[in-house]
Amino acid sequence: MRARYFRGNGLTKNSRLIKAVLDRVLAAIALIVLSPLLLSVAIAIYFRMGQPILFTQARPGQNARIFNFYKFRTMTNERNAEGHLLSDEQRLTAFGQFLRQTSLDELPQLWNVVKGDMSFVGPRPLLVRYLDRYTPEQARRHKVKPGITGLAQVKGRNGISWEKKFQLDILYIDNWSLWLDLKILFLTIFKVLQQEGIDQEGNISSEEFIGQLK
Repeated sequence: MRARYFRGNGLTKNSRLIKAVLDRVLAAIALIVLSPLLLSVAIAIYFRMGQPILFTQARPGQNARIFNFYKFRTMTNERNAEGHLLSDEQRLTAFGQFLRQTSLDELPQLWNVVKGDMSFVGPRPLLVRYLDRYTPEQARRHKVKPGITGLAQVKGRNGISWEKKFQLDILYIDNWSLWLDLKILFLTIFKVLQQEGIDQEGNISSEEFIGQLK
């Protein structure tokens, strides 16, 4: 499987440039083509959940540079009597669950790609607080731009362990090729249609990554 699936030489200086140019051009085209869908989802969120339309959060990108990460909002801002947000499970709406199952909530990240913060394919951008929890090998995932999708997403997404995800991230970086990116994009579409690995058992997303805090 490895010999057939991975045949690249990793992300060199020239390949990074090619990948960056293709990313921005294709993301710009995708934003134009998908603008009616983006507008429709935004209107639906407004009438079902109100404002804000987008979920915005600081995430670490290439070389751990912090950027604003965008997704369509899938949860309400409901709070308890003490003013604290309710659990994710209680705030996730039926429409929000639909957006997650179809990955429509990820579409605003096309703007992150146009801006140069992200790539179509790469390690997923995680939380800023995880930065000091990685081993030196795991931290290599920040040598490249994070992606809307990645090898870990087509190999299990939230259904696999953190350790496995990071192994796949590094495997992708060390064996990158345009052909590998195309394979991952194709498999992403297939996985979205199958709606696999969206939730982790016992959670509506991923469990907290503890890492070196252990």
